[in-house]
Formats: sequence, C-alpha cells, structure tokens
Amino acid sequence: MKSVPALALLLGFLASPAHAEWLERIEDGIMGTRIVVELWTADRDKGNADIDAVIAEMRRVDQDMSTYKPTSEVSKVNAEAAKGPVKISDELFDLLTQALEYSRLTEGAFDITYASVGYLYDFRNHVKPDDGAIARALPGVDYRHVVLDARARTVRFMRDGMRIDLGGIGKGHAVDRGIHILQERGVSHALVTAGGDSRIIGDRFGNPWVVGIRHPDRRNEVIARIPLEDAAISTSGDYERYFDENGVRYHHIIDPHTGKSASKVRSATIIGPTATRTDGLSKTAFVLGAEKAIEIYNRLEGIDAIVVKPDGQVLYTKGLEAPATPH
Repeated sequence: MKSVPALALLLGFLASPAHAEWLERIEDGIMGTRIVVELWTADRDKGNADIDAVIAEMRRVDQDMSTYKPTSEVSKVNAEAAKGPVKISDELFDLLTQALEYSRLTEGAFDITYASVGYLYDFRNHVKPDDGAIARALPGVDYRHVVLDARARTVRFMRDGMRIDLGGIGKGHAVDRGIHILQERGVSHALVTAGGDSRIIGDRFGNPWVVGIRHPDRRNEVIARIPLEDAAISTSGDYERYFDENGVRYHHIIDPHTGKSASKVRSATIIGPTATRTDGLSKTAFVLGAEKAIEIYNRLEGIDAIVVKPDGQVLYTKGLEAPATPH
C-alpha cells in the first residue's frame, strides 16, 4: 500500500505585491515519502536556491539515517554496536539522546529498538512474522539497553540482536534541519513537510497557515482544521503503511511490548515547537491508548494533541478546544 501524506494542507492564496511571491516545490521519493517546501520570497532565483538547499539537506539526512541504505551511519551502528561502542556523529548522538528521552517520557511506548522486530515486516509485500519469530526477536526491543557515552560520543547495544530505526523520529528531524537552513538563509515565512510531519515559520502575512487533519478512512476528508504559526505538527495513522489480512490491519507502528502493530487508536496528531518532538510523540497513543496518551501529552510543556479512537471519538488535550468540524 503506497504511503499517503497524513496531513492535507489547506492553504488559502493571499493577494501579494507583484515583486514578491510564494514558491512551492514537491519532491517524491526522499525518505520514502513526499517532501513539500513552500516559502515567500522577493527574489525568485534566491527562493529556488533556498528550496534547493532544503531538498539537498533532506537527501543527506536520508543517506545518513536510513536503515534501507547499507552504507548509512545507522546501518553501521546496527551492524557493529552489539560488539562494542561505535563512534558516531554529533548529529546522530543528539538524535539518539532525544529518542531515549521520548522513550522515558512515554514509559517505553516510543522505542527506536522496535526495529529488532520491525525489520521482519514488509508491508509493501504483505509479509509479517509469525508468533515464534516475534518471540525470538522481542528480547532485542528495549531502549534501556542502548548506552550512550557523552564524552566518547559512542553508542553501544547491550544485547545481541538489537537494531534501531529512526523512522519514528527521522522525518521530523529532517524537517527541522530544513527549517534551520531556511532561517539561516533569511527566510521568515515558510512551510516544510515530509509525509505527515510539518513545520511552519511565521504566518501567511496576517493569516495563520491552516492544516487539515485527514479522516483515517476517507483520505479526501478532514476531521478538523488547525490554524498555526511558528509551530510544528505531526500526524501518524494506521493508514500510512499497512495491509489488511483476515480482518486484521497490519501497519508500521509497532508496539514495543508485543512486536505487533499497535491498534489502540486510528490516528494521533501532535502540535509542538519542533517536528522532531512532534514526530517522536505521535506514535505514543497507538501503544498506550488515547486516554493514557492524552494524560502524558497534558504533562508536557508546549505540546497539544488530537487523537482519533477506533470508534471514531476524537479526544483533545486541555490546551485545545475542539476545532470547528469542516462542512
């Protein structure tokens, strides 16, 4: 099943001076998803160069972080870290530090070592492991056995068979890197999206950007519209990478405790300051359930959430009032 973006961006066109314009570019195939960059510029050549820089940075992140690329830094870690400490880049060290922080915040619901089981799935070809294979791989799933040495800048796995996958945080990191580059280049109004993860700089000149959260079953329908400025938003859903078999949906968000697809919610949308953070936290509700996840989100500063339960009920954190439902 081909992945579809979790967010439908509903952006109204505004009257603008003739010497300035919005530029948009869409690129498919980076990190296995669709990349969208949109920015306001008074210089078309510079604007296109700014977008080029973002796309190049996202390709670099993909090369370094993808487990599908045997030469990536993460693939090297997976091959060697169970044998001893592996020296890693500051970028990867910082990202792993954040990932482990999210694991602690979510009581283990977010865990990059899910890949110790997750690699056995192939959603495109409808392949899933049997219970025996899951049981054999499951001891490798435990974020507490990923050991970071801040002084030496190394990572080590304390169990054989452990693997990590940054799929639950890497797209958000790439979005943040893209935003950082635009800010360094003087861009003050922009959007960067990778699949279900987006981050916004500024507003649309007096109006907020409006992000639509798609219905879990009807891809062209939204359940809510959220106005945003200077914020990040991530949506994870069981409709992104999945297949159905004998009435069961197998999808890419794996419960670290069971090694099977987590099914306690249909989708979760997180709003926060950075896409790395919103991406990392958007998987939590699938494992913990909507009520427990909302409880955790409510404790985190600067975080709001919208969670859709299997029965269609929509829950909101205390910082949000239920938005108007689209007509």
